[in-house]
Amino acid sequence: MKFSEIIADKKPVLVDFFAEWCGPCKTMAPILKEVKDTVGDSITIIKLDVDKNPKVASAYQIQSIPTLILFKEGNIMWRKMGIVSKSNLIQLIQQHF
Repeated sequence: MKFSEIIADKKPVLVDFFAEWCGPCKTMAPILKEVKDTVGDSITIIKLDVDKNPKVASAYQIQSIPTLILFKEGNIMWRKMGIVSKSNLIQLIQQHF
């Protein structure tokens, strides 16, 4: 499935733009797992390696990682660079959806 098809879903999609060598990105991984465990299937959470997907990273002007972007039906609802806490992410998801 293409990235554009994934983010076009009616269900919100949180994309974590990351790289294997990025220390702060490693910090985000368990936070995202906890968020997924809390919100369940109300949202799709995917990780996108910017080194393996440079065209997608470029299309969304990813300057710094980690960058989180929340999509709904292909539209960007929210975007943030850096580490975001579990409570902030859950609050954000509940606020938007």
